[in-house]
Amino acid sequence: MASHYFLSCFISSVAVLSIILIQTTPFSAAQSASCNGILVSYAYTGGTRLPPNVSDAAKQPYRFESTLTVLNNGLDDLKSWKVFVKFQHNEFLVSASGAVLADGTTLPAAVGNGTIFAGYPMTDLKTAVETAGDLTQMQVQIDLVGTVFGVAPPTVPLPSSINLANDGFICKKKPTGQGKNVSNVCCTKDPKFKTNITIDDEFLPRQDGDLSIMYDVIRTYDSNYWAEVTIANHNPLGRLDNWKLSWDWMNDEFIYSMKGAYPYVVDASDCVFGKQGTFYKELDFANVLNCERRPTIIDLPPTKFNDTDLGKIPFCCRNGTILPPSMDPSKSVSKFQMQVFKMPPALNRSQLSPPQNWKINGTLNPTYKCGPPVRVSPSENPDPSGLPSNKTVMASWQVVCNITKPKGATSKCCVSFSAYYNDSVIPCKTCACGCPSNTARTCSTTAQAMFLPPEALLVPFDNRTAKAVAWADLKHLPVPKPMPCSDNCGVSINWHVYTDYTKGWSARVTLFNWGDTNFADWFAAVQMDKAAAGFEKMYSFNATTLDGVNNNTILMQGLPGLNYLVAEADGANPLNDPRVPGKQQSVISFTKKTTPGIDVAHRDGFPTKVFFNGEECSLPSVYPMSSGFREVLSWKSSIVLSLLLVILMR
Repeated sequence: MASHYFLSCFISSVAVLSIILIQTTPFSAAQSASCNGILVSYAYTGGTRLPPNVSDAAKQPYRFESTLTVLNNGLDDLKSWKVFVKFQHNEFLVSASGAVLADGTTLPAAVGNGTIFAGYPMTDLKTAVETAGDLTQMQVQIDLVGTVFGVAPPTVPLPSSINLANDGFICKKKPTGQGKNVSNVCCTKDPKFKTNITIDDEFLPRQDGDLSIMYDVIRTYDSNYWAEVTIANHNPLGRLDNWKLSWDWMNDEFIYSMKGAYPYVVDASDCVFGKQGTFYKELDFANVLNCERRPTIIDLPPTKFNDTDLGKIPFCCRNGTILPPSMDPSKSVSKFQMQVFKMPPALNRSQLSPPQNWKINGTLNPTYKCGPPVRVSPSENPDPSGLPSNKTVMASWQVVCNITKPKGATSKCCVSFSAYYNDSVIPCKTCACGCPSNTARTCSTTAQAMFLPPEALLVPFDNRTAKAVAWADLKHLPVPKPMPCSDNCGVSINWHVYTDYTKGWSARVTLFNWGDTNFADWFAAVQMDKAAAGFEKMYSFNATTLDGVNNNTILMQGLPGLNYLVAEADGANPLNDPRVPGKQQSVISFTKKTTPGIDVAHRDGFPTKVFFNGEECSLPSVYPMSSGFREVLSWKSSIVLSLLLVILMR
């Protein structure tokens, strides 16, 4: 009887264990055994209808719960795993246990166009060989909770595809199903992929990007550590002004002190009334700088560089300006240090974890998207003692950020075109930098911007109406009703084809600052697809052709002492005169020897792309037209237009 009882208990235990394995691992034994690589699964586990009740079934919200599983069945460790899930039902993700969004977006977030998940805190997956099949080290499961629209149970809102996003892997084109609720895909190593990673490497190599952020732990103690953050610009046209850097603390850390930068908000109240205040009872929180879960860090002004308490950090204290290395390599880096206090259970000096969901932006600069922190080999710095040796830090993580243009995003600067052979100026596009949001607007967001007389370029948009209407009447041009809206740009650039002769030609570049921000060390760049090879000289700016940027880009910046583009200011008589923009102007010359066949008047003399401080500007969609009187009027028009602008520029 005892043996029968024991056998019965054993069978019951196996059955229970089988149920647990089935519930926690969506792979079947056959699928797992047949994949000699990385097996990725997406399993829908349930959903319910959410309020409110919507008459349009396609807009009715439903809660969904799913499990994303990544299993390493290969022979090599999978370092810093990333999985792309191609959502297709306008999903809104609320939580993801054991993962973060690889683009640095903080949850909750819209993921309806697909998203990439990155591991946190378990970033690496070991192999069965080195763990004896220990799933806790080979596999990670992410529980997803969110909202889906228009997919009512029992219909299952599966993604259209799932793929391993790490380099060097090939995934099956279509995932295989396991019932109606699960999709699996097997990803194997691409034999054609070349990499410098070997299976003996402890860390991943550093990656290339437009901007890199190093998070180096330079000193560590049981309850706190010192981190050094280095922001380095690698893009020849990338730039940041008044940078603001933010991230998410994942384990209730807080910033006690800083050197080289400062929190945008100094506030310790979250600690005093939170678990930090309960644990650190003897700590004086009056000295704590910031306890926000997502702090924002800003650079210090140059006057703090030699400050004993806040400065004395190389590459700090530049008002948040990071220039491209093509302008000044010594100003393409920014650095600061901070003391970070940890919370249980991470109270030992070896347990270190970087913040996640990094984001950086600036004033009238490109938009950067940052990836997750990746553990890399410890950084090496010159020994502070002066000895000819290097000193490594305790641990290093790299965050790579790349310039992107979000869908639907507007420009922050614009360009107008003019030429000596046409006395009208083609202004910036209507709403080039965004349209007014109020529904009671009295301007048209779709009407084409009206041609202008040259002198109108120095007049604020609100004061141009009379000049534009009078010019339209003089030139027999239509007047839209309602009138077109403004370009709403803080910075505009006029490109004027100045001369065109047998052996060469020239253009005049004028920058206008209509905003309230002064731009120190400004730069502009133009891409000239057919004319860049003929670049000769710029007279009032420094200019050079950039190597490695399609060999068609000319970088220009102010001369020493003249590299300050001031903000808009009141006119000479504020009661009568309109405000005038800050402005800089120079002539640029080209030769035709190296560009045979170039047709300056037919688009070849105009840039195909224009950048200001790294931001790509909006270009007009039309070009100045050459008239039948071109030969007769060219020199007269050029002289008149030049005199007008010279007089107005004074």
